[in-house]
Amino acid sequence: MEKLVDEVAEKRAQKRRRSFYMIAAAAALIIAGPLAAVAAGGGSDTGQQVAATPAQATFRTMADKKSATDPATKVSATVGMAPKEWGTQAVLELKNVKGPLKCSLVLVAKNGQRVTMSSWSVPNWGYGIPDAKTEEAKNPLYIGGAAAFQPNEIDHFEVVTFEGKKLVQVQA
Repeated sequence: MEKLVDEVAEKRAQKRRRSFYMIAAAAALIIAGPLAAVAAGGGSDTGQQVAATPAQATFRTMADKKSATDPATKVSATVGMAPKEWGTQAVLELKNVKGPLKCSLVLVAKNGQRVTMSSWSVPNWGYGIPDAKTEEAKNPLYIGGAAAFQPNEIDHFEVVTFEGKKLVQVQA
């Protein structure tokens, strides 16, 4: 009986540790995502060029990437994905989007569940505008996100405004 109680206690301790690590990973992503967005946008209206952000560097190393351009909005998106033990890490490259807007990257699972992976603001000058007057507006937005779904459980991604307008959809 004592051995069984010890075994149950150890299993519970492992579960608590695993939960702690998941919470720590989620907190790191919550903090890093907005910081990456600010760094990608330069964080100011000065139009200064910035070095590659962590999200942009991660995007470059991702082998699994899917792209789409919406025919109506002309917004282009590429989503890079990497499987993790805890789910999927994703980085969005967004182009030809004009501001001001507040947007979200939404994962739509094959079972119909919808999960917001990240959100950000698009400044007046926009992101990835090919004929823009400033380098800041010509540069695409790179922003990271994560979800508890494995890549094979994902149907598609949507970039939507806070008002619910879909800007682009990317199949997984």
